[in-house]
Parts: sequence; structure tokens; C-alpha cells
Amino acid sequence: MKIRFKAIALVVLLLAGCVGVPEGIEPVGSFQLERYLGRWYEIARLDHSFERGLSHVSADYEMRGDGGVRVINRGFSAAESRWKEAEGKAVFVDRPDRGYLKVSFFGPFYGSYVVFELDRENYQYALVSGPDRSYLWILARTPRLAPEVIDRLVQKAKAAGFDTDGLIFVEHGEKIG
Repeated sequence: MKIRFKAIALVVLLLAGCVGVPEGIEPVGSFQLERYLGRWYEIARLDHSFERGLSHVSADYEMRGDGGVRVINRGFSAAESRWKEAEGKAVFVDRPDRGYLKVSFFGPFYGSYVVFELDRENYQYALVSGPDRSYLWILARTPRLAPEVIDRLVQKAKAAGFDTDGLIFVEHGEKIG
């Protein structure tokens, strides 16, 4: 019984650790989900196996009937000459006016989605973290973002402790299939 409880406690701690906010990172306030919905293009990211080698990466967010958000991530694998797509769901961790959600692509397992910089006027770009500083995305409503905006977002991420030298800038050239 004692070992079983410890195992359950460990699983809960591990799962909770995946939906935390990196120390010193503050999710944006006055977040408006309805303005955030729609298509976002990945401008840059830190490398992770689930996106490795993908170009033309986008994410689509739309409301679900249960109040959550449907997430469709899509990217092109040149090595496999095909599109890869993953569908998930997102829900707010605490309040719907705070840019802090958790996203799941695999059943009950969630990871943090922390919007910590956002074009509050037009919702045209965002800086997003995962549960720790090894996850970082620069997103925009268009496949291209002004160089001065990219520079400002990279500097903000660097100041927040992210390894911006490791950023991969995503190819969004010629339209594919």
C-alpha cells in the first residue's frame, strides 16, 4: 500500500511538473482567447524531437464544444516528403484571462503552453514557453515577421534565460501540396 501511494504521488508530481511555468516567466494577463484563435505560423523554435526537420509549421486553434480548444499542429517533413499533423486539446490552467494553458496530444498527459509576450493590440505575434526553458516558440499570424519584431522577441527570450542561440528559424518558402 505504501509503495503504491508513493508511485501514484510520483506520477502526479511528474504530470504536475509538465504544466508548470518556468521560474521568472509571467503569463500575459488580460488574455482574450477568442482573439488568439485561428492560425499561427511558427517563426522560430527551440529544437525538439516532435518537430525535428519540419518546415512550414503552423498551429490552428479553434473552440471545442466542451469549452476547450482544439489544436492542430502541422508541418512538412522534407525527409519523408509528406505533411505531418497532430491533433490535441488545450484548456486553461487557472483563469481564462491569463495566457497559461495546458495542451495534450497524448491522452491524459499535458504540457504547459505559456504565452509570456503578445501583441496585445492586434494579436499578430506571440512568444510561448513550455514547462521549462528548453521549450520556446515565436509565433505570428503570417509566415513572415518583421526583423525588428523578431529581434525584440529574441532579446526578451534571451533576457528571460532561454538559449536563443539554439533557435531554429522555420522555412515558410514556396507553398507545398
